[in-house]
Amino acid sequence: MVSVLNLSKVYPLYARPVDRLVESLPFAGTRHTDFAALRDISFDVAPGEMLALVGPNGCGKSTLLQIVAGILPPTRGLVRVQGRIAALLELGAGFNPEFTGRENVFLNAELLGLSRPAISRVLPQIEAFAEIGAFLDRPVKEYSTGMYVRLAFATAIHVEPEVLIVDEALAVGDARFANRCVRKFDELKQRGVTTLFVSHDLGLVKRLADRAIFLLNGRMEYAGDTAEAINRYVAHVHTADVEPVPASLESAGHGDGESRITNVRLLPSDKLASGDELIVEATVQFHTAQAAPVCGLLIRNRQGLDVYGTNTRVEGTGLGPVEAGETVVVRFALAVALARGEYTVTVATQHPNGASQDWLDDVLAFSITHSKDLAGVADLAARIEVLTHAGIRNSRSSA
Repeated sequence: MVSVLNLSKVYPLYARPVDRLVESLPFAGTRHTDFAALRDISFDVAPGEMLALVGPNGCGKSTLLQIVAGILPPTRGLVRVQGRIAALLELGAGFNPEFTGRENVFLNAELLGLSRPAISRVLPQIEAFAEIGAFLDRPVKEYSTGMYVRLAFATAIHVEPEVLIVDEALAVGDARFANRCVRKFDELKQRGVTTLFVSHDLGLVKRLADRAIFLLNGRMEYAGDTAEAINRYVAHVHTADVEPVPASLESAGHGDGESRITNVRLLPSDKLASGDELIVEATVQFHTAQAAPVCGLLIRNRQGLDVYGTNTRVEGTGLGPVEAGETVVVRFALAVALARGEYTVTVATQHPNGASQDWLDDVLAFSITHSKDLAGVADLAARIEVLTHAGIRNSRSSA
């Protein structure tokens, strides 16, 4: 398990390099300012739990991972880690570029306490997972970025870690490798491996994480439910670098309150067959006059993955101009060609620049029935033909 208590990391910043030297002299006084990369961070990660860190660049995610991994010392606070740690941090860390891939595997595994016979037993699995072929016996400096990450990740997950720390490792892999890693993460979770990871792929975070922490300016803005952490991060992104607009009312969701979604309903029902039409009707009350407000929706599956999203601007259907106090009903008619399952609807209003006015996350749910056991979330109406030398033997469409 991992336990972090009141953790802070402060760096001294100097205006000039010489100020560092001058400050070390007696009676020179302070020549630096303090930059707090992390401030009073506390959390626990239980055995077998996957905790994700989300937030904008520079919020302290990588610094936190490096402290937990033992690479950086904290300025204040305490970190307790029980079990063998395998860390996959920034690209280039841990491998000697002059050594071959095979030599680096042995070196890293030995540093983690594995014997040579133990490494030899898992080496075939590492080779199979990394899929770099003859390059395993070539110097790492000759590797592409993808090859490096595949080998580094394969090594980290096959050295029997009890705690796995991963920083954006899947961002540089292809889709096939990413899918293989997701399945491996599920396997590690079943084995009770504690995982702490950073990813800007919010779909991956929703798929993998049991809980999430939203970091902003070195502080924990939120810790808990993964969907809520992501929603708060997305709300921050939507309002960042945008000129503030005054809030007229306190919001029950995310947004500045320039408009309020007072009602959302699903027509004709919240239980449909795949291919049926679903109408999402949102009633919006505007508290200020606006020239071109935007209303949109987002559909997610039960794992929290985004299935479909659109808005009035994308569809070329303007809402404005609207007057203060005016109420508008917006109807989205959707052909829900989805696989069997449960889905949620998120509805939001925004300014033209993307800043959120009101955001009701997962406000309603609906279910889809289907006669077939399809994989995934969409029914793409496959048409299958069986060919012989004589021509088409059989043809069938799922439409």
